[in-house]
Amino acid sequence: MNIKIVEEIANKLNYVFIEDDNIICEVGEGYSGALYPLDILDYIYAVLHSPTYREKYKKFLKIDFPRVPYPKDRETFQQLIEFGAELRQIHLLESPVVDKYITQYPISGNNVVEKPRFEMYVYEPSLPDEDGSIEYPDYLGAVYINETQYFADVPLSAWEFYIGGYQPAQKWLKDRKGRTLEFEDILHYQKIIVALSETDRVMKEIDKIEIE
Repeated sequence: MNIKIVEEIANKLNYVFIEDDNIICEVGEGYSGALYPLDILDYIYAVLHSPTYREKYKKFLKIDFPRVPYPKDRETFQQLIEFGAELRQIHLLESPVVDKYITQYPISGNNVVEKPRFEMYVYEPSLPDEDGSIEYPDYLGAVYINETQYFADVPLSAWEFYIGGYQPAQKWLKDRKGRTLEFEDILHYQKIIVALSETDRVMKEIDKIEIE
């Protein structure tokens, strides 16, 4: 890490920088808190998952390294650290939330991946609210791995979610075409769906924060 940049951030927020994430110590008088390397990582991670940031700088992100703005205040900085840490743990599949499956794998069979496809359930919209708006449920569907077997209740947002230039929920299955999914593979795919759904949720929360 560029210690000069880190010290600028620490000074701006009135934090004392501690180089080792494993060291917990009392902050000296006059400081508002401690700043750790992992805090910097989580802050950057949150910023890079801001839809508004991505849209604003999408042309530059295609040709150069991302420019991350300095935190504008302690409150915003801490909010983004928390969201960044949440995303980091989700993406490493270390968060407890990824074990809370939102999908099912209800049909037994040979578990061979043939031609993965998504079939969305048919929905009836709810009656209009008093203001005339119509509320639609979260769009769910079934991800078929062959003619009979499928993962049920997969959110469309997770199936279509992009990371970089590819869609993980689709690519993971396509990369295993012709292979038999073992029990651990089936559980792992369901964790991926949770992780993608949670990423979508957290990104929407990050987008409520004015970063710069």
